[in-house]
Amino acid sequence: MTQPLAFVHPEAKIGDNVVIGPFVTIDRNVEIGEGTMMGSSVTILEGARIGRNCKIFPGAVVGAVPQDLKFRGEDTLAIVGDNTTLRECVTINRGTAAKGRTVVGSNCLIMAYCHVAHDCRVGNNVIMSNATQLAGEVEVDDFAIIGGGSLVHQFCHIGCHVMVQGGSLVNKDIPPYVKAARQPISYVGINTIGLRRRGFSSEVIEGIQDIYRRLYAGSLNIGDAINVIEAEVPASAERDEIIRFVRNSTRGVITIRN
Repeated sequence: MTQPLAFVHPEAKIGDNVVIGPFVTIDRNVEIGEGTMMGSSVTILEGARIGRNCKIFPGAVVGAVPQDLKFRGEDTLAIVGDNTTLRECVTINRGTAAKGRTVVGSNCLIMAYCHVAHDCRVGNNVIMSNATQLAGEVEVDDFAIIGGGSLVHQFCHIGCHVMVQGGSLVNKDIPPYVKAARQPISYVGINTIGLRRRGFSSEVIEGIQDIYRRLYAGSLNIGDAINVIEAEVPASAERDEIIRFVRNSTRGVITIRN
């Protein structure tokens, strides 16, 4: 259903049962999956790819050109997965030549006034609370939750199942399964409640806690501690994810502060 006051470019590809509210603008080179709903004054610009059964609230803009002076008009994409909700005035910019696409995964909730800059990759089942701002080329892994008003520096990486306190200034990578808070941003423990809600057993959670005690509570630096963890802690999906994340960190991971 398309309201008569909406503009839909004739070259846009619109799936079945898409609801297009009044004053919506849908540009050329846009694809929108079946069952997606768009409220009034939504703007979907060239290069946007919207999945199925999404809900896009008034004022949201998907596919605007990057706010990056290196952008030279190259053909890039802004991709939103299935069953994702974009609340009022969310902005998701296209990629640049660096990666070619900005991606927000499936089953995400991106609350009002959030911004996802060029070349970001946001995983599945992510929650970004109101007014969270991601700078360029930020990565957010599956099931992460970022509290409202948080600012994430370019190139930072937030691991899976992380909980970030609202109002945080994130300028380091945040490894998987942890809570991050305080100023400067610091490790404050394991995201125990979130892990339990997602079906992690007590045994697995205790194993994750043991890894982070070894990483942060001893006298070793992060690099040496991760080598000890690999040598002494039995292999598991969680152990391997933490080791991989820390070793691949380009900005360095957050530390613990009293």
